[in-house]
Amino acid sequence: MDIRAILMGLAFALMWSSAFTSARMIVADAPAVTALAIRFLISGSLGIGIALALGQSWRLTREQWRGTIIFGLCQNALYLGLYFVAMQTVEASLAAIVASTMPLIVAVAGWALFGQRVGWLGALGLAAGFAGVALIMGTRLSGGSVDVQGLILCVIGVAALAFATLAVRGASSGGNVLMIVGLQMLVGAAILGVVAMATEEWSVNWTPRLILAFAYTTLVPGLLATWVWFLLVGRIGAVRAATFHFLNPVFGVAIAAVLLGERLGPWDVAGVVVVTLGILAVQLSRAGVTRAD
Repeated sequence: MDIRAILMGLAFALMWSSAFTSARMIVADAPAVTALAIRFLISGSLGIGIALALGQSWRLTREQWRGTIIFGLCQNALYLGLYFVAMQTVEASLAAIVASTMPLIVAVAGWALFGQRVGWLGALGLAAGFAGVALIMGTRLSGGSVDVQGLILCVIGVAALAFATLAVRGASSGGNVLMIVGLQMLVGAAILGVVAMATEEWSVNWTPRLILAFAYTTLVPGLLATWVWFLLVGRIGAVRAATFHFLNPVFGVAIAAVLLGERLGPWDVAGVVVVTLGILAVQLSRAGVTRAD
């Protein structure tokens, strides 16, 4: 893995992890689904406009269209849609920790559905990762500090994200990366726009924090991070790129603590460390299996 890939991976992990804090800021002052639909509409339009200026085409292959639609539905509409709704009552740090289990879910799905080898290191990492999550959840649930309904939405959302991750290779192959990023965001915008009109009223508390958080979420986690992820997958492959997800629990919790003042108890810190090490072990195991094959 070259230095450029490492820098891209670190940048992606930081941008992806920061999205939970900025989303928490947005849903405090604006309807969640409506805000997300508008964000996707803006991000997608910008992405397509830039792609056209760079000479990219929206004449995608059948496999690219399939991957784009699946990714737009599963990641943008389901994962992020459910997360934005959940984060009206769920803290950004907890949402980041739940979302960070995505590599663990992908590894389990790969083993259960496709017979992919895990290895002893991967099995140990899976056990550690889920044990760390259980430690955090048990502590918070016993303390009554978790909205169970919101937590369930997060779990369903991360399952959809795992499915989208399994489909990302087909969407990113063959070029037109930025065009694909823009199109899959418009898929999410269309679906969420219908849901928003049916379920929400337009009620916004315009504050400087809302405006800054919305602009940041639209441009950085929304457009730039997704683009960097596709480029990273194309450069080093999905398995090796996913290794950088082990940084998400640490980055997500740290950003929420600094910007939102969310407090973490000693068991939370211990759980984050265990989850982080578990994700790293799983990804290193998968990378090793891939090289062996």
